[in-house]
Amino acid sequence: MKARRALHFVFKVGDRAQTARFYRELLGMRVLRHEEFEEGCKATCNGPYDGKWSKTMVGYGPEDNHFVAELTYNYGVGDYLLGNDFLGLTISSSQAVQNAQKLQWPLKEIAAGLYETEAPGGYKFHLENKEPPREDPMLKVTLAVSNLQMSLDYWSKLLGMKVYEKDESKQKVLLGYADNQCKLELQGINQAVDHGTAFGRIAFSCPKEELPEIEAAVKKEGQKILTPLVSLDTPGKATVQVVILADPDGHEICFVGDEAFRELSKVDPNGEKLLDEAMAADKSNEWFAKHNIQKPSA
Repeated sequence: MKARRALHFVFKVGDRAQTARFYRELLGMRVLRHEEFEEGCKATCNGPYDGKWSKTMVGYGPEDNHFVAELTYNYGVGDYLLGNDFLGLTISSSQAVQNAQKLQWPLKEIAAGLYETEAPGGYKFHLENKEPPREDPMLKVTLAVSNLQMSLDYWSKLLGMKVYEKDESKQKVLLGYADNQCKLELQGINQAVDHGTAFGRIAFSCPKEELPEIEAAVKKEGQKILTPLVSLDTPGKATVQVVILADPDGHEICFVGDEAFRELSKVDPNGEKLLDEAMAADKSNEWFAKHNIQKPSA
């Protein structure tokens, strides 16, 4: 198997302005690219919605060598119901801790030098109060699983992830594709995993020729394929091929062809400006207020 890379985690956001403030001013990330779409995505990147939406990639550096966050915003949705599926994103950044204190953002110390905070919408972030051990401060994404061994078999045997750490007493396992990449931590919770309406998605890249092999292997094991291999177009940019899977607990997993994705994911120097312009032009909140209607929950 050739190199695979952890790329990003997809968050659905209801309050785009406050979310942008959290990622930029508190976490200290920058906008890598921003795109607006008039209709829903063929691979349901924005969820099961047909209307206008946007995608904003934010991170500490280019997706070629950094794990980033994808913020998807549906113009007609005010908020999302969180389940118990996403348990947090861990970042090593003393600067983020300082920023949170300066902004008086709620911050709770849960262990020595480890703080928990929440992004708008309730997504948990864990901040290590120290300098990152490598170029990318994004350390791990933690997802809840109902049966740790079953999930471990899926991610390690079927998807080829290496086991880095395993703590059976705490029902935790840490997996990844390479030492210098953001890891995936699975946490057993001994109950059903509920994705609410915010259900996230984790994305990886692989050589394009591996996509049909991944799809075939998953099919052979009788596991779920949400979106069979499909080409996705972004106007004026590279067309990428993706296959979307679901693990035994329904966590969404996107595999994308690496070569085209490197083209698509190049940092856009106008990203910050495009996001700010889109937020300034977004009159959806005013429209709902004018008609005396609350912006719908997902």
